[in-house]
Amino acid sequence: MADDRFHVYDTTLRDGAQQEGLNLTVADKLAIARRLDGLGVGFIEGGWPGANPKDTEFFSRARTELELKHAQLAAFGATRRAGVKAADDPLVAALRESGAPVVTLVAKSHDRHVELALRTTLEENLAMIRDTVSHLRAEGQRVFLDAEHFFDGYKSNPAYALEVVRTAAEAGADVIALCDTNGGMLPDELAEIVHAAVGTSARVGIHCHDDTGCAVANTLAAVKAGATHVQGCANGYGERSGNANLFTVVANLQLKRGYDLVPRESLAEMTRVAHAISEVTNVTPNSHAPYVGMSAFAHKAGLHASAIKVDPNLYQHIDPAQVGNDMRMLVSDMAGRASVELKGRELGYELTPEHTKDLVARVKDLESQGYTFEAADASFELLLRDTVQGERKRHFEVESWRVIVERTKGGELVSEATVKLHAKGERIVATGEGNGPVNALDRAVRFALEQLYPELAKLELIDYKVRILEGTHGTDAVTRVLITSSDERAEWATVGVAENIIDASWQALEQAVTYGLLRAGRDAS
Repeated sequence: MADDRFHVYDTTLRDGAQQEGLNLTVADKLAIARRLDGLGVGFIEGGWPGANPKDTEFFSRARTELELKHAQLAAFGATRRAGVKAADDPLVAALRESGAPVVTLVAKSHDRHVELALRTTLEENLAMIRDTVSHLRAEGQRVFLDAEHFFDGYKSNPAYALEVVRTAAEAGADVIALCDTNGGMLPDELAEIVHAAVGTSARVGIHCHDDTGCAVANTLAAVKAGATHVQGCANGYGERSGNANLFTVVANLQLKRGYDLVPRESLAEMTRVAHAISEVTNVTPNSHAPYVGMSAFAHKAGLHASAIKVDPNLYQHIDPAQVGNDMRMLVSDMAGRASVELKGRELGYELTPEHTKDLVARVKDLESQGYTFEAADASFELLLRDTVQGERKRHFEVESWRVIVERTKGGELVSEATVKLHAKGERIVATGEGNGPVNALDRAVRFALEQLYPELAKLELIDYKVRILEGTHGTDAVTRVLITSSDERAEWATVGVAENIIDASWQALEQAVTYGLLRAGRDAS
């Protein structure tokens, strides 16, 4: 298990699951727990058994289905109810019977919350903490305590907030995590309050929400002030603005502050783990997330590229490989010669100065018309191949295409596309039906070419984006279409631009098929 001197505590399965639109099944929670354990976190909070049937099932299944190598499971729950012994409280019993080696209790540390929300006295609240912690400790479980609303409580009544910390520690709680529950703190003030809590001699942790955009900064400030236990969520999930992003916290502490939190080889898997959890949660990854985002080490400006060509570290704060990410060069109208040279090298081409000059000019001209290559690597590679190899040989030539949209008597809209192509010396006419014009064109092209190129059976259009670039003639507009395609092994994006949305779609679709054939190793005849 992880070193006990400093705790990395994940609460994705409980606090993170409170994010709007995020719904986890028990199977999802088990899958995420395995990913987090593989990363090397020390504790995984599984949920609230007894209060939530799904969480009760999770702990039951975890006993036989989870083989954790690094982490320990923590069951979350509350202190006993007012006027009831901890041994007789059914929710405390559920924590006791969860099988989790660690229990994390939430307790009020804000005097007004005690009196208005719990409707009890300040003395009884302390008794509830003392009784519940000591009872679970006597039952053999390790106890952490989340001091809810601690920072707001400290500003309201500092003596009482600190007394909650002392009471929990004296009763046997190993860690008292100070919670910025409303997420309203800023780093300097938070650090002063953490320092005061550390002065009680209790072991202090930190739990921050991101309502001021400072959750990670507040967590780091708390560690500097003496906290030795950090809580957070994968990818910054959580209610409202989310929780401290645990991946950012771990990377900052390990790579910037020298803490030995997770194995180095596990840290190098962080990007993969972050994206894998996004797949399980079905929440689109934040491409701009620090360390693990697809754009975290992407460079667009020509000035950056010129420096990176000399030394990548001149415009990167770490080697992206340390967290399993990659440097990417983006090609756009901001690109200079260095950007294009580096992107060409990334794609396996050594460009001559003349090729580079021509390619930069073509990119800037096309982007002035509305094309974008930073989001369409496949289109850029085809453009690069044209520049290097001269006029590209084609897998197929288009004679014509057309699309008809018909509304049936039953009110159903049906699209039918016909394409006329020449490939391998044959003239091919094919028709396809779809639920829209682009879907119909996609099917027609495949019907036309699959006999000659069976690889196209694996090609799938997985995303389609349209953007109106300008509209100066009533309903006329310049339209940009981005299509993302997949062959089960990789994804690529292509772009088309035209005044007609179907024409723009056709451009992107034709490039997508061409690139897919090149990926399959098919040379054009």
